[in-house]
This record gives sequence, C-alpha cells and structure tokens, in this order.
Amino acid sequence: MIISASRRTDIPSFFSEWFFNRLKEGYVYIRNPLFAHKVSKVPLNPDLVDCIVFWTKDPTPMLERLDELKDYMYYIQFTITGFGHDVEPNLADKNKVIIPAFQKLVDKIGPDRVIWRYDPILINEKYTMDYHVRAFEKIASALKGYTRKSVISLVDEYRFNKKALEALHEQEMRDQQILEFVGKLHDIAASNDMKIATCAEGIDLSSVGVEHNACIDKNLIEELLGGTIKVKKDPSQREECLCVESRDVGSFDTCIHGCKYCYATRMRNAVKDNFSKYDPDSPILCDSLHDDDKISEPKVKSLLDKQISLF
Repeated sequence: MIISASRRTDIPSFFSEWFFNRLKEGYVYIRNPLFAHKVSKVPLNPDLVDCIVFWTKDPTPMLERLDELKDYMYYIQFTITGFGHDVEPNLADKNKVIIPAFQKLVDKIGPDRVIWRYDPILINEKYTMDYHVRAFEKIASALKGYTRKSVISLVDEYRFNKKALEALHEQEMRDQQILEFVGKLHDIAASNDMKIATCAEGIDLSSVGVEHNACIDKNLIEELLGGTIKVKKDPSQREECLCVESRDVGSFDTCIHGCKYCYATRMRNAVKDNFSKYDPDSPILCDSLHDDDKISEPKVKSLLDKQISLF
C-alpha cells in the first residue's frame, strides 16, 4: 500500500504531529470526500505501508522528527514556486525559510528522495514567461546538488479556483509558446544537474527533452525499495496523470497556505472552521467520527512482489 500525505492538504506544514500520532496508533480514519458518512479505517503498520509520499510547501515542523519515520520508506514532493504573497499569501519567506528547509531536508535523507516542484505555472502581466524563467533559474541554482528532479505543470482551472484565476488575469499560452518556454526551463534544469518532467500535461514536450511524470511513481518507489511492486495506474486521477494507486490520508479545505490557484481548497470560507477542529489526537484529520458514520475496514496488503526470480 502506498500512502499519499497528501494531495488534499499540507500535512508536513500543519498536521505533522497528527500524522506521527497516527503512525504510533497504527491506523487512520479517512472520510470519503464524495460520500460524507462513509469512513475507511486504514492500517498504517510498516509491514503494510510500502511507501509514503509527502506533499508540502514547508516541512519545517517535521524536520526534527524524521527519525520517527525510520520504519517506513518515503519521499517528498516539495513545492517552491516564484510567486509572491499576492498568489501564495501565507507562505514563509522562500529565501530565508523555504529553500533552507529544502536543503536541510536533503542533508537528512538525500537528494533522491526530495523532488522539487515548480508547480503550478500561472502566466499573467506580472508573472510573465520571462519572470518564471528567471525565478526558476534562481531557485534551481540554490537547489543544485540537493535534488535530481524538477516537476512542472501549467495551472489547471477547476470550478473551485476559477474566480481566483480570473482575478489574477491568467493568460493562456499557445503550444509553440509552451515548447519554447519549457525548453528554456529544461536547459536551466540540466545546467543544475536536474532532470525535468511534467505533471499531468497533455502536450508532448519530448522535442525539448521533457517527459511526462508520475508523482506517485512506481519506478522511483521500486528503486527506493530495491524490489518490484504490483500496482496499477490510479483510476481516480485524470487521464493525463500517470500516478499509481495510493490512499490519501488528508482532508480537503484544511490547508491555510491560502494559495490562489489551489484545487484542494473547494470552499474557502470553510477552511478556517475546519482548521479550528484540528486535534492531533483525533484518528481523523480536522474532524471527528459521527454517530451516523459507516466505518469500513478495506483489505490492504503490501505491494511488494516477494516471489524470487530464477533468472
């Protein structure tokens, strides 16, 4: 089983104590985001969890507690963009806090397990393509030697972030513009000893040396584990997404970074109230079990192929 922690919120930034408590207790409750009274009880035993994929913009609160993950394999998708507080209003200073946190994290667990996401890329009058090229180059030079891979994607419009993107006067890019722009990012990444790949993009960028990417990545997990895992593409994700199946332990509408482009914040007026319910001892994030909840215990198992090949 692969645990995603989390596409829905920033667990390392805000809920790391809760997550460590869940590992100690050995299970987590996950509320179905589509059917509110359906709750799954998922075990978190090390013999069942093959890998944990963390997603964060600032893992500072968990940096001194990484030893508590010693029984688990994990890697981290770490987002650092070029946006200012007009787009990412509640993030700490990137030069003083975020980039040093990235470097400290890599010093502890190595560059193969920390992936830099310059994601998403939104173009408007302020954040032009040239601006992003300069910002990408500045961050890439600071992270040289600290990661092997950068992941990029163009901003996606959903019904929950449409108004915010309209307020930012988002501009669409033509395919040829995208090719030229991403080609420049590829060259910058290469000069800083990084490969670059895209997240859930339909456009073919192989002509500029950029391949499609799986963020929950079967190949990377197998490399880290030193073995083969039996896992399928995640059917709940978009067609362009190459991620394999995982169980997400987060909850929507709980992240207080406040990023304007966010797709995981679906009701912005609910975030503050949900966050106020955070209890690090609760088995379910920013929530509690209700009398009418129906709890199921799905069968889970390790994905590792334990058969020994004769060849």
